[in-house]
Amino acid sequence: MNNIEKLASELKKHECLLIQSEVNRKYITGFSSSAGYVVVGNNGSAFFTDSRYIEAAEESITACPVHLLKDFKEDVAQYIFEHGYSKVHIETESTPVARLNFLVKMLKKAKICADGKLDNNLSRLRQIKNQEEVSKIKKAQEIAEKAFDDILSFIKPGVSEIEIAARLENIMRINGSEGFSFDTIAIAGKNTSKPHGVPTDNKVKSGDFVTMDFGAVYDSYRSDMTRTVAVGEVSTKQAEVYNIVLSAQEEALKILKAGIKCADADKAARDIIRNAGYGEFFGHTLGHGVGIEVHEAPNLAPKSKAILKEGNVVTVEPGIYLPNEFGVRIEDFVVITESGYTNLTSSPKNLIVL
Repeated sequence: MNNIEKLASELKKHECLLIQSEVNRKYITGFSSSAGYVVVGNNGSAFFTDSRYIEAAEESITACPVHLLKDFKEDVAQYIFEHGYSKVHIETESTPVARLNFLVKMLKKAKICADGKLDNNLSRLRQIKNQEEVSKIKKAQEIAEKAFDDILSFIKPGVSEIEIAARLENIMRINGSEGFSFDTIAIAGKNTSKPHGVPTDNKVKSGDFVTMDFGAVYDSYRSDMTRTVAVGEVSTKQAEVYNIVLSAQEEALKILKAGIKCADADKAARDIIRNAGYGEFFGHTLGHGVGIEVHEAPNLAPKSKAILKEGNVVTVEPGIYLPNEFGVRIEDFVVITESGYTNLTSSPKNLIVL
């Protein structure tokens, strides 16, 4: 059963889904486009796109018929009414007010349902990755790791954060990345105390930590990794903090498997950091899901009610950030299995001094 059939199976005969967001269109059809709609229902499902994508869509999409989109009212709305759909569920998280008003006007014969259930159903499906999805994520990670291997010989005193970020992105592109999972983070020295610091023209100095958080994209699926390396030398305090973060990550990894509470995974890492006296300096959650978006469910967070399931792909990224001093983050991401996990990240985690 494909994703369209899974979604349709939960609907009544008079109900349909109207999926508009680019990321969810890609997820349920396997086809990427900047414009289009997917109608999903038991009486018929279809993908609509304009002339820029129609030929490629017809060649690529097998889960449902493909139709040329010229006018929403004459094409999409008419299809919905002709197939007897009188209740239309839409995404709420990605639908602006202006778009909602447009849909209400165009589909005035139908009831627009924007209660969040469609978003929840899509999230539930997307967080369980199949083998094909895992293979794409693994390929994206392999591309990112080639960039990490390269950057180790590039980082030295005098190189700027911007140059490190640009080099990482360039190597990922050369090795087949479609783009980047998010804005690449490459920060050095005191800037490493900022968890999501933005690369500047600040130059690396001997004794600095350099933190790099980056990811590649392969067939729309993303990777995510963070490594912190040292340049020249490290102080006793730097080495201590690094090893605490590494121990926290390893402690969380020990308990990961299907059936474990996400909050318990976060607690396993957080307790190590707290007991070492740095609890107030670990402000973010332990991790998050990764897929066609870099932040997906489930979240490894202190207040999360979610339970890890086989097929979840999640990051494990504890950190300690000391304002005006330095910060350390180490991030792997893993596929949850029934008995444990498979780590998709193979880059070394021991403290590297360049």
